[in-house]
Amino acid sequence: MSRSEAIRKSILDAAAALRRNEALRAEVAALEADEVDRREMQEVASLMESLRAEG
Repeated sequence: MSRSEAIRKSILDAAAALRRNEALRAEVAALEADEVDRREMQEVASLMESLRAEG
């Protein structure tokens, strides 16, 4: 692989990582805005905590 090919690959890899991060941020924001999902997450966390406390 030539130096310019390595540089190009690095740039493309970095751009792909940024797109993945942006997509993940958008997904997290959507989940945080979903009250039903947040309530369910809290219920599951409470259940898991109660099971841990009993064991």
